[in-house]
Formats: sequence, structure tokens, C-alpha cells
Amino acid sequence: MASTAHSGSGDVASSDTLSERAANLVEQDIIAGVHAPGARLGIIDLVQRYDIGATPLREGLSRLISRGLIVGIGQRGFRVADVSREDLEDITRIRTVIEIEALRLAMTQGDDAWEAGILSALHQMRRHIQRTGNEFHEGAPDFDRLHKAFHTSLLAACGSKRLLTAHSDLYDQAYRYRRVMMRALGSGEEFITVHQSLADRVLARDIDGAPAMLASHLHSTLDYVYPPSKGDES
Repeated sequence: MASTAHSGSGDVASSDTLSERAANLVEQDIIAGVHAPGARLGIIDLVQRYDIGATPLREGLSRLISRGLIVGIGQRGFRVADVSREDLEDITRIRTVIEIEALRLAMTQGDDAWEAGILSALHQMRRHIQRTGNEFHEGAPDFDRLHKAFHTSLLAACGSKRLLTAHSDLYDQAYRYRRVMMRALGSGEEFITVHQSLADRVLARDIDGAPAMLASHLHSTLDYVYPPSKGDES
């Protein structure tokens, strides 16, 4: 009897691992723009693409609904979430609330290791851009990983796994817009200067200035993707 119970537990663990792998693979392709906004995600096509069974694939897709990257349609059907200015505004609004709270907690609780993590993440991002010059861009795996790692490092000492999970999910949702719609990020020097300034405010424990700078930084994605019209500026 004990052997049977152990086997069942292993099957459940294996299924859970497969569904999480399916979720990760589909998520990566959505963020990279392989699956276009609004595209229907056919189970048969996905089974062939990822070489994963239909059941764990459906379970993996269900996980992505909660991450805001796909929506359910009909009887267990799925499609990639659409993009719109209203949606990005909503992502930015909620992301700002989450990250400012996490940042304030991190600045209050952060220790030397937290500060070192920020400096290390900034250094790695700077070195990558120095090596690639102005050729760095959204969608380059190394750059994407380092950019997200820097933003996560700012919040890492907040002491809340839920805040960090929400940050990660919202970052990826906003990134999908940048990946699909942003063609350039300006000069490497300008990019590093902006992130250096943000890191300096955070490391100085500027309780008022750092959150304000972070909020402006997060809002810049919205302005890049959907530039304000003349009517909006007046």
C-alpha cells in the first residue's frame, strides 16, 4: 500500500512539473511575440510545438490566465490577451502601487546584502550594454534577464513573496507591450544613466524621492508605447 501511495504522489508531482513547464514555454513565446495578441491558442498546435501532452498543456494555460497573459474562451479554449492603451494604463497603475509599496519596505528593511545586490545588478547591466553598444534591445535574452533582475533587486528586501510575485507578473505583462511595440530604447549611455539615478535614490533611502522616481520610470513605458497626443499634453 505504501508503494502505491508513493507512486501516486510521484505522478501528481510529474504532472505538476509538466504543466508548469508548459506554462513557462507558452509564457516565453507570448512575451517574445511568437503568439500574437488576440491569437487563439489551439491545443493540437501547441502539443506539436512543445511536445507536451494536451492535459498538462491545458493546466499550464489555465495558470497563465491568472498571470494576465491569456484569457479563457468557450469550452476550455484559450487566446492570447489583447493589447490596448487602456490595458497598459491599468497594468501601469497597479504596478506602480505594488512596486512603490515594495520599494518603501525594501528601503526600510534592506541590509548591506540588499544594497550589494542592487549594485551588482546595475553593474552587470552596464557591462552588457558596454559590450553591445547601442545594439541592445528588448527581446535580446541576456538584456531582458538583466533588466528585470535590476528592477527586482530594488524590491528584493521588501519581505513579501506576494509583492515580489505580483511585481514579476506585472513586469512581464508590461514587457509584452515593450517587446512588441518598442523599436528602440535610445542610447546605452542614457539608459544606464536613468537606472543609475534610480539606484542612487534607492540606496540613499530617499523615502520620498525614490518612489516618485520609480513611478515616473514605470510610466515611461506607457509614454513610449502610446505617446501622448498634442491634445493630451495641453
